[in-house]
Amino acid sequence: MDHKDNQSPQGETARILVEFLEVAITSIVFLKGVYPSGAFERRRYMNLVVQRARHPQLRDYIHSAVFGLLPFIQKGMVERAAVIFFNTDGIPVERFVFKLAVNLSYGSKVEEADLEFTLRSFLIKLSVSESLTKVLPCDYRWEITAYFRSLPEASANKDVKQWIPTDARQWEQPPLLTPIKSMSSKPLCVQLYIEHPSLSEPKPQNGEV
Repeated sequence: MDHKDNQSPQGETARILVEFLEVAITSIVFLKGVYPSGAFERRRYMNLVVQRARHPQLRDYIHSAVFGLLPFIQKGMVERAAVIFFNTDGIPVERFVFKLAVNLSYGSKVEEADLEFTLRSFLIKLSVSESLTKVLPCDYRWEITAYFRSLPEASANKDVKQWIPTDARQWEQPPLLTPIKSMSSKPLCVQLYIEHPSLSEPKPQNGEV
C-alpha cells in the first residue's frame, strides 16, 4: 500500500506488531471472561475469527494503550507489554507477557505476509490456552503495563505523557513461567508467556494493603 512505502523497516514492523497486540490483548480479556461474551463481537483478522470489544471505552483503552507504544516499539525501547490481573490487595495473580525485540539494524523490506502469518500462530495458541490460566478471584482488576528498556524525556515526546509509573506491587519471589508461543525472525522476535506467583511467594497478612 502506498502509505507504507516510505516507512522504515522498524516502522513497518512496529505497525504490524501493535495491530497484532491490540487483537491479542482483546483475546486475553475475552479468554479470561472479564466481561460478558456479549461485550465482544466476532471479526476476521489475519484470516482468523477473533474477538473485538464492542464497548467503546474498553475498545479505546486497549487501542490507545498499544498504539501509544508504537513510536517506542519502533525505536526498540519497549522490552515487554503485559496484561496484568490483580487481587483486591493490588498484588498480581496472573500476568500475560509479550516480550518484544525489534531489530534496529534490520534494513531490508519487511515481508508483511510472512510476519503476519507467524504472529497469527500466537492468536491460535491463545484461543486454546484457558487451561493454562488461573481462576481469577471474585474481586479483581486488570491493566495493560509496558516495561521500557529506557525512557525518553517526557518533555521531548508528548507520547510519553500518557504512560505513568505503575504503583502495582511486585512479587518477592521469581514467578512461575508458562510458555505459550515464541517466534524469531530477522526483523522481530516475540515471546508470549504467562506468569504466576511462586508457590513460595509470601501471602499478604490480614489487613495488609
